[in-house]
Amino acid sequence: MLIVEDLALLLMDDESGTPAAAGTLHYTMGGAVLVELALAGLVEVRDRKVVVTGTAPEDPLLRYGYDKAAEKPRSVDSLLLKIGADMWTRVVDRLVERGLISREKKKVLGLFRVTTLPAADTRHEEEVRQRIRAVLVDGASPDPRTAALTALLSASGALPMLRPQLAWSGDVARRAKELEKGNWGAEAVNAAVVRTAAAIAASSAAVTVAVVTTVT
Repeated sequence: MLIVEDLALLLMDDESGTPAAAGTLHYTMGGAVLVELALAGLVEVRDRKVVVTGTAPEDPLLRYGYDKAAEKPRSVDSLLLKIGADMWTRVVDRLVERGLISREKKKVLGLFRVTTLPAADTRHEEEVRQRIRAVLVDGASPDPRTAALTALLSASGALPMLRPQLAWSGDVARRAKELEKGNWGAEAVNAAVVRTAAAIAASSAAVTVAVVTTVT
């Protein structure tokens, strides 16, 4: 399982498949792929630009992100949109193939056809949730993948929306923000995480401002 697959499972409502933090979804999904590439030593952030540093990976989802990064050096925020634009659809298709979610079509009010993505096998998702809970609530030291996943969720604003909810506290919020700042991996990985988290957080803030402005 890739970080972007774990991320999608955590963002999805287990009954409908509707993602939490939908306003920043492109950035967050693209960020998950970019961070995974950084963890594998395939990309680095140099002078605020992402450059490829290794050979193309075999996994189709990672290969897609790698190819986007290889086109030319780009800033993190622009690359996240390039990678994440249709990543949700790609990941959903793969999760259906893996049997972790199902794709169901039904009518609402007997008139409108809708497609839902209910959970089919939640065992892996629950294991991921437990690892995140251990880090944020119990203070356990995270492995790099759990740290990266938690940092992405925190930057997107989706952590408080996880089900079941975390026992939220000042310590939990502080630990999540610390993971956004990196300092838990190699220097190249930390740079990618920090830039990615900042871009996602900025997009999240922009979405919040837009919603508040529309409502008021």
